[in-house]
Amino acid sequence: METVKGPDSKETRIERMVTLYQLPLLRLCIMYLHDEEQAKDAVQETFIKAYRNLDSFRNDASEKTWLTRIAINTCKNMYRSGWFRHMDRSVTLDMIAERPAPADEHDDELTTAIMNLPVKLREAALICWLQGMTYDEAADMLGVSRQAVGSRLNRARRKLRFAMEGE
Repeated sequence: METVKGPDSKETRIERMVTLYQLPLLRLCIMYLHDEEQAKDAVQETFIKAYRNLDSFRNDASEKTWLTRIAINTCKNMYRSGWFRHMDRSVTLDMIAERPAPADEHDDELTTAIMNLPVKLREAALICWLQGMTYDEAADMLGVSRQAVGSRLNRARRKLRFAMEGE
């Protein structure tokens, strides 16, 4: 039996999503997991889950928000697994996929500081700052209030400022 690809077929929709969101999701997963190969696996698993559940996607949120939530949950599941805790997850900044321009030393320090934030603060920072989502989108994705997202980002800024300035 042959799969019929219409203008809005699942295959066409998922191919478009991969084209649009693969690189941003890879960056997010690298920052979350601290391991490029695991991040690639997480992104692949994200798109597999998205494909399987595409029919149940209700368009309540944007595709980007939906895929980011799947990616974060996939990363959390990978991070919780027993073997993952025993791996060397050190990541270097040159592993982060396709930088648009060479980064200066300050950017490397900032990226490292973001990667070292506590999980809740790092998630909010990555969703809002790296993925460019609004507070409302982040709140919906994280299952918290808009104010909680703002609070997490303020705490993240303070911690980053402290890390960057020293005291």
